[in-house]
Amino acid sequence: MKNSNYWIGHFKANALEKRVNWDLKPNITPSEICTILPSVQAWQLGETSEGKHLIAASTKYAHAVGDLPYIDAVKLFIKEEQKHGNNLGIYLDRVGQPRVTKNWGDSLFRRVRYFNTNMEIWTLAVVVVESTAQIFYQSLKDATNCELLKQICTDILIDEAYHITFQTERLAIIYEGKNNFSKAWRRIVYKHFFYATATLVWIGHRKLFKAGGNSFDSYSRKMEHKYMRTLKKITGISKVQFV
Repeated sequence: MKNSNYWIGHFKANALEKRVNWDLKPNITPSEICTILPSVQAWQLGETSEGKHLIAASTKYAHAVGDLPYIDAVKLFIKEEQKHGNNLGIYLDRVGQPRVTKNWGDSLFRRVRYFNTNMEIWTLAVVVVESTAQIFYQSLKDATNCELLKQICTDILIDEAYHITFQTERLAIIYEGKNNFSKAWRRIVYKHFFYATATLVWIGHRKLFKAGGNSFDSYSRKMEHKYMRTLKKITGISKVQFV
């Protein structure tokens, strides 16, 4: 398991990677725009958070466990997420589509995190959302022939794989610090939170998922696989059932 200093080094090095050729012109069709636009706008908004509440939670947690470098690692993680939002925003600008300032899914998540100072809840939420994001961006990449948008998606997908590892390792540390009774009820909560969040993401972006070649059944199977690789690895509980 990697420590916080390792992740600081990773995020700093990754920030120097240039995987998107911004000299490319977007060649997206009107029908593709119609299909993907609402989801891209919503996801772009969600990626632009300043992360103040997450920083506050991570600062409180880091001082409690004596892992101060974790604060800087989280700040760099947030900066990388903001890069995703910025890149999507630039793409929207280039295709002449507006950035939105409000979305029901983003508003719901913002309300939850506004009152949350618990690092465990934050980390669990990020693990699940990042897992859905992998399917989302792969679907977006598959739903268009625009090379610029495909490169933006590839860049994000590379980042997200590391994000899930970063957050999963931290959740494992938090989980292992609990007593047996606490672990028992957390196994149930983790499973149902994963299920509920994954379902909400499908409902909000099913048009985009379908355009990328996913049915609800295939989306569910992919999320079960991600569950097995993340939360089950931590808790040892059986796979989540989506149907």
